Amino acid sequence: MSASGPQTTELEIQVAEYKDSEHTLLMETTQGPIVIEMRPDLAPAHVARIKELVREGFYDGIVFHRVIDGFMAQTGCPQGTGTGGSGKKLKAEFTKEKHKRGTCSMARAMDPNSGDSQFFICFTDAPWLDNQYTVWGEVTSGMENVDKIKRGEPVKNPDKIVSLKVAADA
Repeated sequence: MSASGPQTTELEIQVAEYKDSEHTLLMETTQGPIVIEMRPDLAPAHVARIKELVREGFYDGIVFHRVIDGFMAQTGCPQGTGTGGSGKKLKAEFTKEKHKRGTCSMARAMDPNSGDSQFFICFTDAPWLDNQYTVWGEVTSGMENVDKIKRGEPVKNPDKIVSLKVAADA
C-alpha cells in the first residue's frame, strides 16, 4: 500500500469497466482473450448453470471440437468430441433474440431440452437457428480471437479454452 492509499491493479480496472461483472465471462483461449456478456434476461437457468460450471473450473482446458468456417465455433465437451457434457440437461429457454455474429448459444441434440455444457459462438448471422437454440450471451470483446480459432470437424490440434472466469471472481 502506498502513502496515498491502496493501489488499483490493472485487472481491477478492467473488471470495473464491465457493466455487470457478475454476468461477464473472461475467456482466455489459445488464440487470445474473449469477453462474453451473459444475458440472464434471456436465459436465466442457462446463465446460472454456466456460471456454476465456470466457477467449478469445468471449461478450463476444454477444446473447440467443432469449428465450421462461416458458421460457428463449438466447445464445452469434456471428451473433446462433442459427445459429452456435465451430466445436467437444461430446459430450453427460447426467445426472439437473433443469432448474429458474436452470439453465444447452447448446443443441443434433437431434443430441445438436451442442452448441457456445450455452447457455440457464431462467426456470422445464423437466422435458421433463431427460436430453436437458447441464446445466453454475446461476445463484447475479442471477436478477432474467435475468428482465429482453427476450423475443422473434428479439428486437428484444436484451440482450447485456457481458462474461463466470471469477471466478478477475477
